[in-house]
Amino acid sequence: MTIWRGQQPLILASQSAARKMLLTNAGISFEALPADIDEREIQNGSGLVSPGEIASLLAERKAAFVSLRQPGRYVVGADQTLARGARLFNKPAGRTEAAQQLRALAGQTHELHSAIAVVCDGATLFSHVSVAHMTMRALDDVAIDAYLDAAGEAVTTSVGAYQLEGLGVHLFELIEGDHFTILGLPLLPLLKFLRGEEMIAI
Repeated sequence: MTIWRGQQPLILASQSAARKMLLTNAGISFEALPADIDEREIQNGSGLVSPGEIASLLAERKAAFVSLRQPGRYVVGADQTLARGARLFNKPAGRTEAAQQLRALAGQTHELHSAIAVVCDGATLFSHVSVAHMTMRALDDVAIDAYLDAAGEAVTTSVGAYQLEGLGVHLFELIEGDHFTILGLPLLPLLKFLRGEEMIAI
């Protein structure tokens, strides 16, 4: 018996393996259709400086892009920003930039702002932003090189050059925040919204 009650599967405007895993494990029927948008152009043109507002804007834009091509469907957009103080980080372009990010974050506490938005026919029905505080261990160049060697190309797929669900967990000494927020999809607020829409049975 499935718990999904929606007439059609949810659409996830992302190909993130972590986000897909979270929805699958929660029993949510969905299909993944990534949004073809220029995130940096949207961010730079928005004039926004707040990490949470930037993440929220990008989540909505992703969902809206897919929604306008999938009439009548509920589309979930998600985005995550990483900030240490006033500095914002993007996904590293390669190993050198990944090492630079890790040096900047080592021994420091940074914030992950994870946003979700649900859009249908271009209209935003729900949005939410959660924050997690991440304290990285003090890392010297030897430790950073060892991590980069072990993690490989995966370090370029996530802001901060880590995935907490993988080898990135070794970089941290303290984590304060919701596990789902850290993985890039604040799942509990999304499930509450879907229950209110009578799309899930539990």
